[in-house]
Amino acid sequence: MKTITVLSGKGGVGKSTVTASLSVMLANDNKMVAVDCDADAPNLALVLGLEDDDFDSWESLTTGEKIQLSEEKCKSLKFCPKCQGLQKCVDACKYSAITWNQEKDLPEINDLLCVGCGACVLACPVEALTLKKVENGRIGVGQTRYGFPIVSGQLKIGESGSGKVVNELRKKASEIAEDIQADYMILDAAAGIGCPVIASVRGSDYVILVTEPTPVAFWDLSRAIELVDHFNIPCGAVINRCGINRDFTYQLQDYFRDNDIPLLGTIPYDIRFVEALVNLKPAVIYEPNFKKVFEEIMDNCLLDMKNIF
Repeated sequence: MKTITVLSGKGGVGKSTVTASLSVMLANDNKMVAVDCDADAPNLALVLGLEDDDFDSWESLTTGEKIQLSEEKCKSLKFCPKCQGLQKCVDACKYSAITWNQEKDLPEINDLLCVGCGACVLACPVEALTLKKVENGRIGVGQTRYGFPIVSGQLKIGESGSGKVVNELRKKASEIAEDIQADYMILDAAAGIGCPVIASVRGSDYVILVTEPTPVAFWDLSRAIELVDHFNIPCGAVINRCGINRDFTYQLQDYFRDNDIPLLGTIPYDIRFVEALVNLKPAVIYEPNFKKVFEEIMDNCLLDMKNIF
C-alpha cells in the first residue's frame, strides 16, 4: 500500500476539495482509505457528503494530558524548606494556566489554558502537581457513497495534542486498509507546518502540494516544501484557481521547474467548485466535466510514483 498526503501550508487554497475529488477518481480502479488529518477543523467528510450522524462509529481518544493538583501535598509547602510558598509552579507555567489563590493559599489551574507541557511538575519540589491522561478527542469511521471508507478525527475544544490524534487516525486507517487490502491511503493534512502536519507527512510515500497563485499561498507552500524535503519525500504540485492571477501562475510554474517539482496539473477558478461545496459533493461528482482535470492530476501523480518506486 502507498500513502499519499495532500498538503498546502496555507489554509483555504482548496486542499480538501482537491483531496475529495482525487479520492473519488482513485477509488474508481483501486481500493483505498481516506483520512482527514485536520483534527482541529475536520471537513473532508463533509465535502464527501458525510455528517456526524452518518458515521458508522465514533470512539473516544485519551491522548492528552492535563495538570492535577494534590492539595494535601501543596499545603505542606508552608513547611517545605524547598519552596515555602514561592509559587514556583506559577513562574514555571509559560501559558498562564496557573494562578495563585491567595485566600486558599493554593495554585489554581485553568484547564483550557493548560497544554500539559509538565513544566510545573518539574518546578514543584514536593510533587504536588502531576500529569494525568484526559480525553481530548474522538475518531470516527464512516463509509462514503463513493465506495471507500473515511477515517476522521476531532480534537475537543481547548484540548491539545492534535499530533497525537493524527497518529491514532493513521493507526485506525492502517487497520482498515489491511482489512480491505487497500492499494492506497490518502491523507488530507492540516494547514501549517506544526505537529499535526508533521504527523501526517512522516512516513508518507508521496506528497501532493496544493497551492493557489498568490504570494501568501506561495510563502506558506515554500515552508511546507522545506518540511517535505526534511523527510526526503518525493512530491508534485497542483495549482488551484490558476485563472485568478496568470502572471503569478507563470512564476509558480517557473519555481516548480527550477526546483525539480513536477507540476501534476492546474485547476481553473470556477464558481461550480463553490456550488459543489454548498451541496456537499465532490467537484467531480457535482460537475462531471471536472473529471478530466483530476484524472490528469492523478495519472501524473501515479506515473511519478511509478518512476520513483
